[in-house]
Amino acid sequence: MEDATSVAHTRGGGHESAQRVLDRAVREGGVPGIVAQVRDRGGNWYGTAGDADTRTRRVRGHDDRFRIGSITKTFVAAVLLQLVGERRLTPRDTVEQWLPGVLRGNGHDGTTITVRQLLDHTSGIYSYTHDQAALSKQETYTPADLVGIALSHPADFPAGTGWAYSNTNYIVVGMLIERVTGRTLAEELADRVVRPLGLKGTSLPPPADRSLPKPHAHHYTKLFSPDPDAPVHDVTELEASPYWAAGGMISTVDDLTKFFSALLGGRLLRPEQQRDLLTMVPTRDWLPRTTYGAGISRLLLPSGTAVWGMGGALFGSWSYVYGTRDGTHMLAVNINADWATGHWEDPIGIFDDLLETEFSYGCALGFASA
Repeated sequence: MEDATSVAHTRGGGHESAQRVLDRAVREGGVPGIVAQVRDRGGNWYGTAGDADTRTRRVRGHDDRFRIGSITKTFVAAVLLQLVGERRLTPRDTVEQWLPGVLRGNGHDGTTITVRQLLDHTSGIYSYTHDQAALSKQETYTPADLVGIALSHPADFPAGTGWAYSNTNYIVVGMLIERVTGRTLAEELADRVVRPLGLKGTSLPPPADRSLPKPHAHHYTKLFSPDPDAPVHDVTELEASPYWAAGGMISTVDDLTKFFSALLGGRLLRPEQQRDLLTMVPTRDWLPRTTYGAGISRLLLPSGTAVWGMGGALFGSWSYVYGTRDGTHMLAVNINADWATGHWEDPIGIFDDLLETEFSYGCALGFASA
């Protein structure tokens, strides 16, 4: 069985520095494995390092499935904006218009919270994932359960007066999509995005489905313990109903770059909704040097280069997909763990180094736009 430290598949070349970052992530950062893909005018490049399965030493593959966490929000936002483009609802609509009585209590008021405020996290709705105790009481959760957890806490601020990243926003967006269309969110994602783009490794699993389709990387977690010797748990099988529209999807690096290339390239949305997608607001207490649009963020790298995309983190799986505003140069990367050691405090440091390396190269060839 192959157990090499790294494997790279290149069409177009020029990504040796990116491969070195992948190798360092395993050798110095202590992550089990990492996989990346670059999609640009030169073709597709894939790089891997480390293990998909630490028991068998199977290496990470470019077609590995993994849980994408909050990158799910970008898919969900795209579906909602398509509905806006079809005049089925507007960004100015209130939650109360579509989901009467769903957002009431503890300072939450669905009559003042708009669809747009859900999309860009200016609603003030408390994020249910802050209450981990409440997320350990049931085997599965419905969207209404998750909203109920949020409403048991005070709102962060009156709608439209601040910014706070809240997973509850996208649970409500998912509920809106189902109310407007009369179909499940999984069906809308499949028919509007997954099948039209040929995303063969992408899905929103049904409730109570703990499995990952093969091939997949095993997902390893230290349960966010700062102790470098903390025990490692295999959480490949995970009941994902607590994440749903906020973070429950599964994908691959190839599918992620294909989706973001299409989205940023204007192939999924009408021009007005494309502007809605990329209308940014300042963030607070989130990723540094970012602004946020509708399920998508703009990240300013330390070099000053701007990239557009989204990151996602779930137990045992951290991912980034970012690239140029026109979608012609994209990078997607996944680590099958939620820690990093040595030079990096967490996987985000590895991702930042990889983006800096890749987009410095891209800028030299004229691919990137700031």
